[in-house]
Amino acid sequence: MKKIAITGPESTGKSALAQKLAAHFGCAYVPEYARGYLAELNRPYIKADVLRIAKGQLQWETEVAEHQQDAYLFCDTDVLVCKIWQEYKYGTADTWIKKQFAKHHYDLFLLCDIDLDWEYDEMREHPEERETLFELYVNELTTAGKNFKIISGLGEERLNNAIAAVHLI
Repeated sequence: MKKIAITGPESTGKSALAQKLAAHFGCAYVPEYARGYLAELNRPYIKADVLRIAKGQLQWETEVAEHQQDAYLFCDTDVLVCKIWQEYKYGTADTWIKKQFAKHHYDLFLLCDIDLDWEYDEMREHPEERETLFELYVNELTTAGKNFKIISGLGEERLNNAIAAVHLI
């Protein structure tokens, strides 16, 4: 099974893309852990919550992967999201998150471009910093030597660009 992480800044269509890719390829996908976690939190999140989110995301990924024999597993977000989130908001990321990013293998990262319009959501925080955040993702993936493709385009074009990238692995 090839694992594909769908990553990038807020409001770039990660969840929709993960679902559409899974449907297209007839495969499972791992939903975003953070959304449910934060919805149930009933208080402002803190840095330690981002670590719990990273651990929960990887646990869900492991559980889904153990029960699948599909050709692909699409992961709606990944530990890189948590790494950048902590570094941007708190100035540093937990060692555990950094180690997981370095060692956890994906066959491909699909980095969602910021060409989609920002959509308000009470869990989103940085509408004005999308360009800065996007560059952080590009730099992290490049520096770490990860296999990634930037996915741009609106509507079906975005999905078709992602499908084409998946076919190349």
